[in-house]
Amino acid sequence: MRRQTTFAKAGEVEKKWHVVDATDVPLGRLASDIAVVLMGKHRPEYTPHVDTGDFVIVTNASKVALTGRKAEQRLKMHYTGYPGGLKVRTFGEVREKHPERLIEDAVRRMLPKNRLGRVMLKKLKVYAGEDHPHQAQQPTPMQVG
Repeated sequence: MRRQTTFAKAGEVEKKWHVVDATDVPLGRLASDIAVVLMGKHRPEYTPHVDTGDFVIVTNASKVALTGRKAEQRLKMHYTGYPGGLKVRTFGEVREKHPERLIEDAVRRMLPKNRLGRVMLKKLKVYAGEDHPHQAQQPTPMQVG
């Protein structure tokens, strides 16, 4: 009896859709759970060089929890490309103005830093409010934390 390791092929994996409610969930715990699903590490047929992950929809991104005093103390820096163009904002300001960016950046930094990681990040859909336009995909609720 021969045992062989099975490798997933790109077209064979069926992608599922998951929806996550980010209300009062710490940002880091949320991002790490989402990254595992986007990479496909929650599946038994996980293969490192193939995108075996699922789609993830995040709702209520504006209500994500920042523990401690991170909302006032942690800084998000952005450089415009012009001399003197360093923009600095606190996490609290970013959460008020563009809450999607907090979650997208946290998840992006937990994915592989290559072409496959960029493909995986495109499967993440983040929305500040409760509504999302992906009801036709019949997403299943996902537990986080």
